[in-house]
Amino acid sequence: MKEPVLEVRHVSGGYRESGVLGTRKRYQEVIQDVDFCVYHGEILGLVGESGTGKTTLTRMILGMLKPESGEIIHHTKRPQIIFQDPYSSLNPVYTAEWAVEEPLRVFGKYDAKERKRRVYEMLERVKLPRECWNAKPDDLSGGQRQRVCIAAALIQRPRFLIADEPVSALDVTIQAKILDLIKELRDDLDLSFLFISHDLNVVYQLCDRVLVMKSGRIVEQGDIEEVYNNPKSEYTKKLLEASL
Repeated sequence: MKEPVLEVRHVSGGYRESGVLGTRKRYQEVIQDVDFCVYHGEILGLVGESGTGKTTLTRMILGMLKPESGEIIHHTKRPQIIFQDPYSSLNPVYTAEWAVEEPLRVFGKYDAKERKRRVYEMLERVKLPRECWNAKPDDLSGGQRQRVCIAAALIQRPRFLIADEPVSALDVTIQAKILDLIKELRDDLDLSFLFISHDLNVVYQLCDRVLVMKSGRIVEQGDIEEVYNNPKSEYTKKLLEASL
Protein backbone atom coordinates (compact mmCIF):
# COMPACT_ATOMS: atom_id res chain seq x y z
CA MET A 1 0.00 0.00 0.00
CA LYS A 2 1.28 3.47 -0.87
CA GLU A 3 2.32 5.66 2.05
CA PRO A 4 0.81 9.17 2.17
CA VAL A 5 3.01 12.22 2.71
CA LEU A 6 -0.07 14.44 3.01
CA GLU A 7 -3.69 13.72 3.90
CA VAL A 8 -6.37 16.35 3.34
CA ARG A 9 -9.47 15.00 5.05
CA HIS A 10 -12.84 16.57 4.23
CA VAL A 11 -11.47 20.10 4.57
CA SER A 12 -13.69 23.15 4.26
CA GLY A 13 -12.72 26.75 4.91
CA GLY A 14 -12.23 30.26 3.66
CA TYR A 15 -11.92 33.78 5.00
CA ARG A 16 -13.64 35.98 7.52
CA GLU A 17 -14.04 39.53 6.24
CA SER A 18 -13.82 42.46 8.63
CA GLY A 19 -17.28 43.70 9.63
CA VAL A 20 -18.51 47.01 10.94
CA LEU A 21 -17.45 47.64 14.55
CA GLY A 22 -19.62 45.59 16.88
CA THR A 23 -20.87 43.22 14.19
CA ARG A 24 -19.74 39.68 13.42
CA LYS A 25 -17.21 39.15 10.65
CA ARG A 26 -18.81 37.73 7.52
CA TYR A 27 -17.54 34.30 6.56
CA GLN A 28 -16.84 33.46 2.92
CA GLU A 29 -16.36 29.75 2.25
CA VAL A 30 -13.89 28.96 -0.53
CA ILE A 31 -13.00 25.28 -0.01
CA GLN A 32 -15.77 22.70 0.42
CA ASP A 33 -15.24 19.12 1.62
CA VAL A 34 -11.89 18.63 -0.15
CA ASP A 35 -10.54 15.11 0.41
CA PHE A 36 -7.37 13.61 -1.10
CA CYS A 37 -3.89 12.25 -0.37
CA VAL A 38 -0.47 12.87 -1.84
CA TYR A 39 1.47 9.61 -1.85
CA HIS A 40 5.17 9.03 -1.38
CA GLY A 41 7.12 9.43 -4.63
CA GLU A 42 4.26 10.72 -6.77
CA ILE A 43 3.59 13.98 -8.56
CA LEU A 44 -0.06 14.83 -8.02
CA GLY A 45 -1.54 17.49 -10.30
CA LEU A 46 -4.17 19.99 -9.16
CA VAL A 47 -5.97 21.72 -12.03
CA GLY A 48 -8.77 24.23 -12.30
CA GLU A 49 -9.52 27.68 -13.63
CA SER A 50 -8.52 30.85 -11.77
CA GLY A 51 -10.68 31.46 -8.71
CA THR A 52 -11.47 27.80 -8.05
CA GLY A 53 -9.73 27.77 -4.65
CA LYS A 54 -6.31 26.36 -5.49
CA THR A 55 -4.46 29.19 -3.71
CA THR A 56 -6.66 28.96 -0.61
CA LEU A 57 -6.07 25.22 -0.41
CA THR A 58 -2.32 25.79 -0.75
CA ARG A 59 -2.38 28.29 2.12
CA MET A 60 -4.15 25.72 4.29
CA ILE A 61 -1.61 23.00 3.47
CA LEU A 62 1.24 25.39 4.31
CA GLY A 63 -0.38 26.29 7.65
CA MET A 64 -1.02 29.90 6.68
CA LEU A 65 -4.81 29.49 6.95
CA LYS A 66 -6.75 27.28 9.34
CA PRO A 67 -9.59 25.13 7.96
CA GLU A 68 -13.06 25.64 9.40
CA SER A 69 -13.58 21.89 9.43
CA GLY A 70 -11.73 18.72 8.51
CA GLU A 71 -8.04 18.13 9.05
CA ILE A 72 -4.73 18.28 7.22
CA ILE A 73 -2.16 15.66 8.25
CA HIS A 74 1.51 15.97 7.31
CA HIS A 75 3.52 12.76 7.40
CA THR A 76 6.73 14.69 6.70
CA LYS A 77 7.68 18.20 7.80
CA ARG A 78 5.67 20.95 6.11
CA PRO A 79 6.35 21.27 2.39
CA GLN A 80 8.48 23.89 0.72
CA ILE A 81 6.94 25.82 -2.16
CA ILE A 82 8.16 26.76 -5.64
CA PHE A 83 6.31 29.85 -6.84
CA GLN A 84 5.00 30.85 -10.25
CA ASP A 85 7.15 33.96 -10.77
CA PRO A 86 10.83 33.27 -10.08
CA TYR A 87 11.74 36.94 -10.49
CA SER A 88 9.53 38.23 -7.67
CA SER A 89 10.61 35.30 -5.49
CA LEU A 90 14.25 36.44 -5.53
CA ASN A 91 15.82 39.48 -3.91
CA PRO A 92 17.21 41.55 -6.83
CA VAL A 93 20.13 42.77 -4.71
CA TYR A 94 21.67 39.37 -4.01
CA THR A 95 23.26 36.61 -6.08
CA ALA A 96 21.89 33.17 -6.87
CA GLU A 97 24.33 31.61 -4.43
CA TRP A 98 23.17 33.96 -1.64
CA ALA A 99 19.49 33.15 -2.33
CA VAL A 100 20.05 29.41 -2.03
CA GLU A 101 22.17 29.78 1.12
CA GLU A 102 19.73 32.09 2.91
CA PRO A 103 17.42 29.32 4.27
CA LEU A 104 20.47 27.62 5.81
CA ARG A 105 21.59 30.88 7.43
CA VAL A 106 18.12 31.30 8.93
CA PHE A 107 18.10 27.64 10.00
CA GLY A 108 21.44 28.22 11.73
CA LYS A 109 22.54 24.59 11.96
CA TYR A 110 25.64 24.63 9.74
CA ASP A 111 28.85 26.64 9.73
CA ALA A 112 29.82 28.74 6.68
CA LYS A 113 31.98 26.01 5.09
CA GLU A 114 29.22 23.38 5.30
CA ARG A 115 26.61 25.84 4.03
CA LYS A 116 28.73 26.58 0.96
CA ARG A 117 29.27 22.88 0.29
CA ARG A 118 25.54 22.21 0.40
CA VAL A 119 24.74 25.25 -1.77
CA TYR A 120 27.27 24.30 -4.46
CA GLU A 121 25.99 20.71 -4.48
CA MET A 122 22.41 21.88 -4.91
CA LEU A 123 23.24 24.40 -7.64
CA GLU A 124 24.94 21.61 -9.56
CA ARG A 125 21.96 19.32 -8.98
CA VAL A 126 19.53 21.83 -10.53
CA LYS A 127 22.00 22.28 -13.42
CA LEU A 128 22.56 26.00 -13.02
CA PRO A 129 25.76 26.90 -14.94
CA ARG A 130 28.65 27.88 -12.68
CA GLU A 131 28.98 31.28 -14.33
CA CYS A 132 25.48 32.05 -12.99
CA TRP A 133 26.18 31.28 -9.34
CA ASN A 134 27.35 34.81 -8.56
CA ALA A 135 24.88 36.50 -10.90
CA LYS A 136 21.93 38.58 -9.70
CA PRO A 137 18.37 37.90 -10.89
CA ASP A 138 18.46 40.65 -13.53
CA ASP A 139 21.37 38.85 -15.18
CA LEU A 140 19.64 35.46 -15.31
CA SER A 141 17.08 34.10 -17.75
CA GLY A 142 13.63 33.05 -16.57
CA GLY A 143 14.61 29.38 -16.62
CA GLN A 144 17.81 30.07 -14.69
CA ARG A 145 15.90 32.05 -12.06
CA GLN A 146 13.46 29.17 -11.62
CA ARG A 147 16.38 26.78 -11.14
CA VAL A 148 17.63 29.04 -8.35
CA CYS A 149 14.18 29.01 -6.72
CA ILE A 150 14.01 25.21 -6.96
CA ALA A 151 17.46 24.94 -5.37
CA ALA A 152 16.40 27.27 -2.53
CA ALA A 153 13.25 25.20 -1.94
CA LEU A 154 15.32 22.00 -1.78
CA ILE A 155 18.28 23.23 0.28
CA GLN A 156 16.78 22.09 3.60
CA ARG A 157 16.06 18.69 2.06
CA PRO A 158 12.26 18.54 2.31
CA ARG A 159 10.53 15.34 1.25
CA PHE A 160 7.44 17.07 -0.13
CA LEU A 161 7.10 20.22 -2.26
CA ILE A 162 4.26 22.28 -3.65
CA ALA A 163 4.95 23.64 -7.13
CA ASP A 164 2.53 26.51 -7.78
CA GLU A 165 2.37 27.17 -11.55
CA PRO A 166 6.19 26.92 -11.70
CA VAL A 167 6.48 26.98 -15.51
CA SER A 168 3.60 29.25 -16.54
CA ALA A 169 5.90 32.31 -16.84
CA LEU A 170 8.37 30.46 -19.09
CA ASP A 171 8.36 29.81 -22.83
CA VAL A 172 7.55 26.31 -24.06
CA THR A 173 11.14 25.17 -24.64
CA ILE A 174 12.24 26.22 -21.16
CA GLN A 175 9.06 24.74 -19.66
CA ALA A 176 10.03 21.31 -20.96
CA LYS A 177 13.50 21.54 -19.41
CA ILE A 178 12.12 22.55 -16.01
CA LEU A 179 9.55 19.74 -16.13
CA ASP A 180 12.33 17.26 -16.93
CA LEU A 181 14.32 18.65 -14.00
CA ILE A 182 11.36 18.18 -11.62
CA LYS A 183 10.99 14.55 -12.72
CA GLU A 184 14.72 13.97 -12.29
CA LEU A 185 14.75 15.53 -8.81
CA ARG A 186 11.70 13.46 -7.81
CA ASP A 187 13.55 10.27 -8.75
CA ASP A 188 17.02 11.19 -7.47
CA LEU A 189 15.95 12.74 -4.15
CA ASP A 190 12.88 10.56 -3.52
CA LEU A 191 10.52 13.55 -3.46
CA SER A 192 6.76 13.97 -3.66
CA PHE A 193 5.04 16.93 -5.32
CA LEU A 194 1.68 18.66 -5.42
CA PHE A 195 1.87 20.36 -8.83
CA ILE A 196 -0.67 23.17 -9.30
CA SER A 197 -1.48 24.38 -12.80
CA HIS A 198 -4.23 25.60 -15.09
CA ASP A 199 -2.44 24.01 -18.07
CA LEU A 200 -3.75 20.48 -18.58
CA ASN A 201 -1.11 19.70 -21.20
CA VAL A 202 1.70 20.43 -18.73
CA VAL A 203 -0.02 18.32 -16.07
CA TYR A 204 -0.35 15.42 -18.50
CA GLN A 205 3.37 15.53 -19.28
CA LEU A 206 4.44 15.50 -15.65
CA CYS A 207 1.90 14.05 -13.22
CA ASP A 208 0.98 10.55 -12.10
CA ARG A 209 -2.51 11.46 -10.85
CA VAL A 210 -4.68 14.53 -11.10
CA LEU A 211 -7.30 16.38 -9.05
CA VAL A 212 -9.79 18.60 -10.86
CA MET A 213 -11.14 21.50 -8.80
CA LYS A 214 -14.21 23.60 -9.50
CA SER A 215 -15.73 26.22 -7.19
CA GLY A 216 -13.80 24.94 -4.18
CA ARG A 217 -14.65 21.27 -4.67
CA ILE A 218 -12.76 18.33 -6.14
CA VAL A 219 -15.07 17.20 -8.94
CA GLU A 220 -12.83 14.42 -10.25
CA GLN A 221 -9.60 12.65 -9.34
CA GLY A 222 -7.70 9.62 -10.59
CA ASP A 223 -4.76 8.33 -12.59
CA ILE A 224 -3.72 10.76 -15.28
CA GLU A 225 -4.50 8.42 -18.21
CA GLU A 226 -7.87 7.45 -16.77
CA VAL A 227 -9.05 11.02 -16.19
CA TYR A 228 -7.77 12.38 -19.49
CA ASN A 229 -9.02 9.49 -21.62
CA ASN A 230 -12.29 8.84 -19.81
CA PRO A 231 -13.37 11.98 -17.92
CA LYS A 232 -16.55 11.57 -15.90
CA SER A 233 -17.18 15.18 -14.86
CA GLU A 234 -18.65 17.59 -17.39
CA TYR A 235 -16.29 20.25 -16.03
CA THR A 236 -13.27 18.02 -16.71
CA LYS A 237 -14.52 17.39 -20.25
CA LYS A 238 -14.84 21.15 -20.75
CA LEU A 239 -11.28 21.79 -19.53
CA LEU A 240 -9.86 19.05 -21.74
CA GLU A 241 -11.71 20.33 -24.80
CA ALA A 242 -10.38 23.86 -24.14
CA SER A 243 -6.81 22.54 -23.93
CA LEU A 244 -6.85 20.92 -27.39
